[in-house]
Amino acid sequence: MAEQKYEIGMVGLGVMGRNLVLNIADHGYSVSGYDKDLSKVQQLETEAGSRHIKSAQTLKEFVSMLSTPRAIMMLVPAGQVVDSVIHDLLPLLEKGDLIIDAGNSHFKDTDLRSKSLAEKSILYMGVGVSGGEEGARNGPSLMPGGPKEAYERVRPIFEAVAAHVGEDPCVTYLGPGSAGHYVKMVHNGIEYGLMQLIAESYDVMKRGLELSDKELSVVFSNWNGAELNAYLMEITSRIFIKVDEKTGKHLVDVILDEARQKGTGMWTSQDAMDIQVPTPVIDAAVVARNLSALKGEREAAGKKLKVRKSRLKGKRDAILTKLKGAMFAAMIVTYAQGMAQLRTASKVYKYDLKLEDIARIWRGGCIIRSALLEDIRAAYLAHPDLPNLLIDKRLRKVVMSVQKDLRTVVGLAVKAGLPIPCLMASLAYFDAYRSAWLPANLIQAQRDDFGAHTYERVDAKGVFHTSWE
Repeated sequence: MAEQKYEIGMVGLGVMGRNLVLNIADHGYSVSGYDKDLSKVQQLETEAGSRHIKSAQTLKEFVSMLSTPRAIMMLVPAGQVVDSVIHDLLPLLEKGDLIIDAGNSHFKDTDLRSKSLAEKSILYMGVGVSGGEEGARNGPSLMPGGPKEAYERVRPIFEAVAAHVGEDPCVTYLGPGSAGHYVKMVHNGIEYGLMQLIAESYDVMKRGLELSDKELSVVFSNWNGAELNAYLMEITSRIFIKVDEKTGKHLVDVILDEARQKGTGMWTSQDAMDIQVPTPVIDAAVVARNLSALKGEREAAGKKLKVRKSRLKGKRDAILTKLKGAMFAAMIVTYAQGMAQLRTASKVYKYDLKLEDIARIWRGGCIIRSALLEDIRAAYLAHPDLPNLLIDKRLRKVVMSVQKDLRTVVGLAVKAGLPIPCLMASLAYFDAYRSAWLPANLIQAQRDDFGAHTYERVDAKGVFHTSWE
């Protein structure tokens, strides 16, 4: 009998890669796996059981096990490791084979790799995968970009393993080149913003209202049961009641207050600036993580920059109600900024993104899934080229109904000396976006005064310069 050939292969058998292999096999597809770390190969063999999974000890053996034309996924760290795997694979591949980078690669790297491999007649896709360990195992949100014919080859597998909302799989073809990795990058930027907003609301309740961990868990659980329903709210509610086995304290209270990052939020901010899309909530979230890393400096500064702190003034339940409204407004603003970036990037990079599709595949599996995405999807379904979610009829009405809560919370936190950069950035963005007039005319006058950069007038067309002295 001829040796069995496997339908798809996975390079990288860490937590994400191994769980995705098991997910694929559970849906009836045969998978081969490879990792330089033989202990990970052995772990996959142990967990595979009777599934159609086969591990390889060498890359050559791995490639030889695949049916042609081959489809090979990589779930390895972004950067040089991706290039190294591609370099090692190339001598073993044939024209028409497909390489899929399912890691968080920078979109510009994906474009360069796509172009280089196309010259060798190798297809290349960049696919964003969101959902963490649980998502990889039970159904992630998948964001594929690259050649349409490449996607069609693996579409049945992707649709089978992705999370589903009703009958809809949380995957669709997004566009050519690096479209998939760009959408995943912005997804992560929105994620940064939402996580920082939740952290700020935690601070307001912990230091401003002196709520206990158990009370915090109840608040976030209640929020998750209403209009703020979201995966991040859900996990936050349970984080506060997790007990540390070592100390007996709530685990969250023994975790160091320094937030790490892998760069995707920073990439989102950087490219938003490159294509001139304002994303101040995402920017502030990246800065907040950088500030959190200055632990030693913060401790020293706290002893020298003493400001009298006080509890938030007002009745607790009333403040909690306003905080809930403030969070709803800020969450909408954060999604609005991310979607606005995708809209502009689609034109700049010629992705031809359909924002309704993106909102649809984010409803399940991914980290930023929330009930709000149903309204976002509906907004783009009705108006595909909507410039900003804040002017959608339904979402506009919602934001206008809670923007006073955002103002109140920002004011209370400022008076109490609590840092709330993302809540403040949300309010500032809302007020700037709705302003028919902004003081940028003064900036233009200054630029023309010191650098002869010229300006335009409100009463005449053309470009002007003045000798200001």
